[in-house]
Amino acid sequence: MTNTAPEAPRIVVGIDGSPASAAALDWAAHQAELTGATVEAVTTWKWPTSYGMAVPLPNDYNPADDAGKVLEGAVAAVRSAHPGLTVTTVATEGPAAPALLEAATGATLLVIGTRGHGELAGMLLGSVSEYCVAHAKCPVVVVRAP
Repeated sequence: MTNTAPEAPRIVVGIDGSPASAAALDWAAHQAELTGATVEAVTTWKWPTSYGMAVPLPNDYNPADDAGKVLEGAVAAVRSAHPGLTVTTVATEGPAAPALLEAATGATLLVIGTRGHGELAGMLLGSVSEYCVAHAKCPVVVVRAP
């Protein structure tokens, strides 16, 4: 019989650099402290596309680096405010919603922010948050921007 310790609960949080994602990360950090969970901050990136003429980009343009900088900037504040908390980061290429669901496989909780920029003023969920709520295999918390 193998004696293995149970894996710590894991909270996945989506980061896009918006105030809503910062609020989601802060909420996830507080929840992780209460439950003994770790936090995995996830951001996505993709190369710009266009129809017709190619988009002129600087030679040194690297969306993966830009995404990593946004992610590290967001996480730095949480690590400072919650020094005992384990926070890992993942920057991956692709659309946000499927990437977040993939990252949340086996997670205790998925936390995402929403900016609520719908055509109707009463809409509370954006397309990524709506997709995640509808398809996630774990509970999802949607945090509105302050």
